[in-house]
Amino acid sequence: MIYSRITGTGGYLPDNVLTNADLEKMVETSDQWIVERTGIRQRHIADDDQTTCDLAYEAAIRAIDAAGIATRDIDLIVVATTTPNRIFPSTACLLQERLDIHGCAAFDIQAVCTGFVYALSVVDKFIRTGSARCVLVVGAETLSRIIDWNDRSTCVLFGDGAGAMVVQASEEPGILSTHLHADGQYKELLTVSGGVSEHAERLKSGEAKVLMKGNEVFKTAVKTLGQIVDETLEANRLEKSDVDWLVPHQANIRIISATAKKLKMSMERVVTTVEHHGNTSAASIPLAFDVAVRDGRIQRGETILMEAFGGGFTWGSVLLKY
Repeated sequence: MIYSRITGTGGYLPDNVLTNADLEKMVETSDQWIVERTGIRQRHIADDDQTTCDLAYEAAIRAIDAAGIATRDIDLIVVATTTPNRIFPSTACLLQERLDIHGCAAFDIQAVCTGFVYALSVVDKFIRTGSARCVLVVGAETLSRIIDWNDRSTCVLFGDGAGAMVVQASEEPGILSTHLHADGQYKELLTVSGGVSEHAERLKSGEAKVLMKGNEVFKTAVKTLGQIVDETLEANRLEKSDVDWLVPHQANIRIISATAKKLKMSMERVVTTVEHHGNTSAASIPLAFDVAVRDGRIQRGETILMEAFGGGFTWGSVLLKY
């Protein structure tokens, strides 16, 4: 049986750090208010001349180096992003050019904060069917470009960054199962106020910004993530105690804590980077995973549950052996 196994990870954060103290000077808020409600103390913001592809490239070369492969070995590139460089071509194609790779398939996936989970699920199918053997999968965002810095309900949450993984075909167990869901009826609870073919004037004027109804998003996220924990464990005939690490989307420490409680898991077994990274959308899970791999917490052979929830609404999980 062929499995999809993670063989290398990488992450990248822009140098510019925006602290809660900085935000206190920009909008009516406070460090205490932000920390109590989100757990966030700082976030990284891309420079004006940094693009999503720039961040993706830095994370990608770290993952490629960690996997010990050459760029010529890569036969598929998938980038999860909600903030691409251009409408087209895809950021994956731009990254492909930057890496001097030619000919293999490359495409973007847009599922907002669940984007990386969606991407891993797609990559797993490519590898299991023999369509690819060595895949570069990246989550990268420059969310700061679509944030209203006068809206304290959203500007305190989001940051920029990129995380990457090399996923290869292996006879050793890797990705065990993936579970994806979406429900568009909630589209107005977390959205951007303009686009190419709807409210295009807002996009042209730079007024297309993230809008969120926080309480409704929080309630639905906690409910759906709890359900997907049960779905994932049942599908793999596992008990909650069989999961060694939870690597969640880094949206809000209260949502993360609620999911850990559902698993009856100590927060010591939950990888959290939200305090220092903020919500980096599709980049948050691979960034958090890379941090925990590089600091030695996550070890080979351990069972990892990744889960995410994002605009759409979308939600999903990945269960894997690292």
